[in-house]
Amino acid sequence: MADAAVKAATTPSKSQLAYEFIRARIDDGRYVSGFRLVLGQIAGELDISVVPVREAIRRLEAEGLVTFEKNVGAQVALLQEAEYTYTMETLALVEGAATRLSAPLITVDHLRRAREINREMIACLDDFIPHRFTQLNQEFHAVLYEECPNPHILDLVHRGWNRLTVLRDSTFSFVPGRARESVDEHEHILTLIESGAEALEIELAARRHRLATLDSLHAYQSEHKQQH
Repeated sequence: MADAAVKAATTPSKSQLAYEFIRARIDDGRYVSGFRLVLGQIAGELDISVVPVREAIRRLEAEGLVTFEKNVGAQVALLQEAEYTYTMETLALVEGAATRLSAPLITVDHLRRAREINREMIACLDDFIPHRFTQLNQEFHAVLYEECPNPHILDLVHRGWNRLTVLRDSTFSFVPGRARESVDEHEHILTLIESGAEALEIELAARRHRLATLDSLHAYQSEHKQQH
């Protein structure tokens, strides 16, 4: 009897198992920001009822890792919101500058490669996979800023992108409508570079493009808070 009591005390509850299962997947990026948490599906994977999964979701919601929205259900929250905002604002500045400095060095081959990537991004829109779209988005911008002759600015751009990867997998999980606007803005930036536009115009276009994604996310979050 004593052994049974000890075993019962050391065996995690079903709610704790569900919590650890979901938490591990949020932490390692398998459940990205905006990922819908379907309670029945998670319960099935763990071979338990929905009740302990719901308890785990409530706990994660209290910790700020999950949000719950009527008619949508539970979703993985955007982690470290303030840090993400600061990173995007900084990246808008340094990536804009890097794109401006790269522009005179961008060749026909660079433009062709960038357009190939943008076409892949457009092809992703109908069967939307946020993680893949974000990967392609980074590849697209790298073509346009990697020729930057200022290594200090380029280092700051790399740090910004690396920080974004840690903070979230994809903003487009939350605001998929932003993805369609994004590919149009990509073509606009390419056209500016191709036509030999003023350096400052190229920089500002790249900067506005980055900030527009941040603005879309803030608008989503503002609407989300009003509903609560």
